[in-house]
Amino acid sequence: MATYLELKAQAEKLLAEAESMREKEIGDAISDIKEKIRLYGLTAQDLGLAPSGPGRASKGKSAQAVIKYRGPNGEAWSGGRGRKPQWVTKALKEGRSLEEFAVKPR
Repeated sequence: MATYLELKAQAEKLLAEAESMREKEIGDAISDIKEKIRLYGLTAQDLGLAPSGPGRASKGKSAQAVIKYRGPNGEAWSGGRGRKPQWVTKALKEGRSLEEFAVKPR
C-alpha cells in the first residue's frame, strides 16, 4: 500500500501532466480557430464579438448628458448623479444658487 507522501507526489505529477495537456489542447484549439477564421474570412462581427446593426447595445461611450449648468469659466455640468464639480460646491458655499448657472433653452 502506498504512503500518503507517495500518493501526494503522484497526484501532483498528474496535476502537472493535466495542466500541460490542457495548455497543449488550448494551443491546438486556438490554431484551429485562427485557421478557420483565415480560411473563411470571418470577422469579429461575424463571430458575435463586435456590436453591429440596430438594436445592439454599444459597449462604448454612452450618450453625452444634457448640459444644464455652465460655470463662470465655461465649465459644463449636467446636474446628474455623483459629486458636484468643485466650481458648483464653491459657488454654493459663497451663497450663490444653481439657477444663476442654468443654461437657457434655445
